[in-house]
Amino acid sequence: MTRITRRAALGLLAGGGALVGLGVAGGYLLRDALNFIRRRITPGSSADGMMSGGMMGSATSADMSMYMELFDRHTELRRTVEEVPGGVRTTTESDAPDLVTQLQAHVSSMYTHVEQRAEVICMSNSLPTLFRNASRYRRQLLLTAKGVSVNETSSDPALTDAIRKHAQEVSGFVRDGMPAMMGGMMGS
Repeated sequence: MTRITRRAALGLLAGGGALVGLGVAGGYLLRDALNFIRRRITPGSSADGMMSGGMMGSATSADMSMYMELFDRHTELRRTVEEVPGGVRTTTESDAPDLVTQLQAHVSSMYTHVEQRAEVICMSNSLPTLFRNASRYRRQLLLTAKGVSVNETSSDPALTDAIRKHAQEVSGFVRDGMPAMMGGMMGS
């Protein structure tokens, strides 16, 4: 039988206490982070004030809830992007009827924000350019049985580039879900 010295026992006790402390602190940090996110996406929460003209621009809590649902279910979406003269034609669809409804509502809502110049500040490096130049490019939305088809074009080469870049960002969101969103929010 091996004997433990007093010094070793105290070291083990201190190390165990430190691990417990880190676990408790980590648990509190995780809880606070999840509560922070939930407050920002729960309709009717006090986060509406932060999103309406604040941290997320004109995005409402309802908008954020819809974005989160689309990100959570990104594997149920299909997307194609075709370059056309001056821009893109994209089609995004799903076989899940409730997701089709959310997708159509999301794109319609985003176009309403663009028309009203009510910028949504999130997830995309190219979106600010499109909001600030809303009158300088054409948008055409077609609701399909399984989703949406969108044509966006401009005669300005810089806007054409922004339109195409945004289409690729959205394709990344559909392909990768939340990691693509976080990368967009962090500017990468």
